Amino acid sequence: MSSPASVADSALERRLLAEQQTLGQPLRSLLRREPVVCTEGEALRAALQRMHKADVGAIVIVDARDRPCGIFTERDLLRAMPEVPLDAPIADVMVREPLSLPDHTPSYEAALLMTEHGIRHVLVTEEARLIGVVSERDLFSLQRLGLGELTMEVRLARDIDKLAALAGRVRRLTCTLVEEGVAAERLTLFVSVLNDRISEQLIELVRQRHGWSRIGWCWLAFGSEGRLEQTFATDQDNGLLFVAHDGTPAAAVRDSLLPFAREVNEALDACGFPLCKGNVMASNPQLCLSLEEWQAKLSGWLDNSEPKALLDAAICFDFRAVSGDARLAADLRRWFLGVTRKRPNFLRLLAETALQARPPLARFKDFVTEDAPGAPGTINLKMYGVRPFVDAARVYSLAHALPQTNTADRLRAAAAAGVLPAAEAESMLAAFFMLQRIRLAHQATLETFPPGDAANRIDPKALNELDRRTLKEAFRILRDLQSRLAMDYQL
Repeated sequence: MSSPASVADSALERRLLAEQQTLGQPLRSLLRREPVVCTEGEALRAALQRMHKADVGAIVIVDARDRPCGIFTERDLLRAMPEVPLDAPIADVMVREPLSLPDHTPSYEAALLMTEHGIRHVLVTEEARLIGVVSERDLFSLQRLGLGELTMEVRLARDIDKLAALAGRVRRLTCTLVEEGVAAERLTLFVSVLNDRISEQLIELVRQRHGWSRIGWCWLAFGSEGRLEQTFATDQDNGLLFVAHDGTPAAAVRDSLLPFAREVNEALDACGFPLCKGNVMASNPQLCLSLEEWQAKLSGWLDNSEPKALLDAAICFDFRAVSGDARLAADLRRWFLGVTRKRPNFLRLLAETALQARPPLARFKDFVTEDAPGAPGTINLKMYGVRPFVDAARVYSLAHALPQTNTADRLRAAAAAGVLPAAEAESMLAAFFMLQRIRLAHQATLETFPPGDAANRIDPKALNELDRRTLKEAFRILRDLQSRLAMDYQL
């Protein structure tokens, strides 16, 4: 007899797979009407009348060039009344910096964004100009039928054992979605968002057992988690950023936070996220730092001329807020982007490290393979395929102060900024996700994940002819990207 968990997994799989076709469409295809808009100076009363006449739940506030600067929804009305008079300007009650996506973005990204931020509307733009609004009703709701169900179970979990069971469900579901051919970008986002929710709830459960107060803190994710690119074989890479609101010295705050960090790291391990062998974890006192200490640490890495040290530190450059006060991470990100683009020597050295792992292409045969212990004739797809794309995208991101941490988003942003030709960026994205797809498909066949890099090793001879050809083409595109990077930095 099937267990309740397996029945729930099967139902969820069917729903997610049924949504794929719709959720793969660009957001522009979902727009059915012109957006309802107003300007910042208009009165709340007039905006509400316009919403009522159009029978919509949200109005977008735009500037003179039709660029969105705020949004006001029915939820915001409940928050504003009765303190705010109806004759007040809409600017007094609107939510500033509303979340938006370009019109060519796949619809599933809007669903993920709604789930991640707990919102019901996402703005759709074309070259920063508002062209429409997508609501949760416009989607075959991934956040309600898919992510939402698991997310709700995670939020209701009250102990680590329950969260560990849910983490296992996420991995089993991921295996099924890989087998069904769900696109790699969609899948890694799906896994990363759910793992975020599990981590958030786990951190909150642990935090409730610790009595410190008057401390602002933010749990940071590094590496693949920071980039929202998690696969099956993902260990922990995290840190803590804090600020004392009462002037307590950083060392004393750290002493208060480290037991909390150790408990979180151990609980994450219990949920299937192994402890980092390199100790890149928040329980490491060297990665539990105040804002000023993080700035000093990052500055030290920027000034370090040792390629090995820079390579080891690079995953920390992809930091992202997971729990706590995200504004602290945003402040650190703004500072970091402000200093990296002014360090040409650092950027050149970072580019040099991005060229260390060359694509395994041979001159007279298909691939250059390695005879690794227990895995003869294999390619480390992470080391020689995925990572060079990640490293190159990081260089362009930091060199041009692009705030994105996700590799695909960095490449898209570089193309939008004119740093990379748009056609080349599209080819890079296709190649990157091709490598991720093959990597995920291999990992989905493993019952357990062996130590070291075995989970990322594939035998190219075991691939079908089409995958072999596309793998070869992906490596060629990677080689072209590295050639461009070498030319840009005269390496």
